[in-house]
Amino acid sequence: MSSGEGGLAGLVRLGCLAAAALLAVTACGSNATPTGSTQAQPPTAKLATPTSIGPGEGQLNLIAWEGYADDSWVKQFTQASGCKVNSKYAGSSDEMVSLMKDGGGGQYDMVSASGDADLRLIYSGDVRPMNEKLIPDFANFQTYFKSPPYNTINGVHYGISLQWGPNTLLYDTKKFVNPPTSWNVLYDPANKNLITVPDNPIQIADAALYLMKTQPSLKITDPYELKQNQFDAAVKLLKDQRPLIKKYWALASEEISLFQNGDVKVGAAWPYQTIQLKAAGAPVADTIPSEGATGWGDTWMLGTKATHPNCAYLWTAYVSTPKVQATQALFFGETPVNTKACQEMEALQAGSCKEYHADALSSYFDTIKFWKTPLAQCGDGTSNCIPYDQWVAAWTTIKG
Repeated sequence: MSSGEGGLAGLVRLGCLAAAALLAVTACGSNATPTGSTQAQPPTAKLATPTSIGPGEGQLNLIAWEGYADDSWVKQFTQASGCKVNSKYAGSSDEMVSLMKDGGGGQYDMVSASGDADLRLIYSGDVRPMNEKLIPDFANFQTYFKSPPYNTINGVHYGISLQWGPNTLLYDTKKFVNPPTSWNVLYDPANKNLITVPDNPIQIADAALYLMKTQPSLKITDPYELKQNQFDAAVKLLKDQRPLIKKYWALASEEISLFQNGDVKVGAAWPYQTIQLKAAGAPVADTIPSEGATGWGDTWMLGTKATHPNCAYLWTAYVSTPKVQATQALFFGETPVNTKACQEMEALQAGSCKEYHADALSSYFDTIKFWKTPLAQCGDGTSNCIPYDQWVAAWTTIKG
């Protein structure tokens, strides 16, 4: 992740994910589930959580997306807590999972994992339950992010949500005088060589989400839990799309340049790109199409063998406060989970609360299917869903 691009959380989320087929869990549940997901019990489920936060141990070792421990908010934390923050920036979710092996090995205390890594960390026993009652601002979180299915299992929190973002449809307003209302513009031959989408196997889920509404006979209920015929249909859609693509983008800056140069007119994006392009005077807008959208969420997770748990809890409480949430959100082009951060965002940058969907109603989250690692186990109790290693292999063939 490059902080020079606003440090956008998610730049390196496009890295390849490790195979998840060996995770023996059941259904991941739906976005609407307020208590997380109902799954097999993780190995650390019964580990006790603290009932209070003791004195800080003097330091805190983090694995994070680049810039997630920026001095603009870390210095104040260290001054107040006495916990010196040492950060190792990871380049992908795979690297985060690897570094947290054996519960962090006593070397790393916390990791700022994205939803595509959380289940791997949880079911490998590398992270432990956290007591949300020790995070004062937890009560102010958007309802969905108190217990999202990617970090909360059977009512147990394996981390505390931090920031999130939707994957939106970005378009040139001169090309599309009538704003598009469907993802079908990304599959329309009329837009050949004008389309850009992320270079990421998780795009298969975006195709599946589109097919949920356009081909109901496939009976897709979760874009991350696909049976073979459903998976094949999504892959075919993306193979058919390939000749229409001008470029697959890996960095937000790449997509921004494509729009600025007039090379593309429509694409899958994040709010960050829209905001940067508008600030530069580009004629663009974005939308959540009628079929809904995918999205991502980050979580601070505590290593099973963390040696500085008090500093870890102090840090989590601190980065959950409205001002820090707002500062990080604007620094990275993300959206805070704390509803009270909206006012702080407005104070820092007028109009940013609405631009980043920080004031979204709870119904807004019903339209977003947040990233989670595809597993062999399906929501109906069967074990014939397509695991992520096959998603990775398919993506290679899709791109040709």
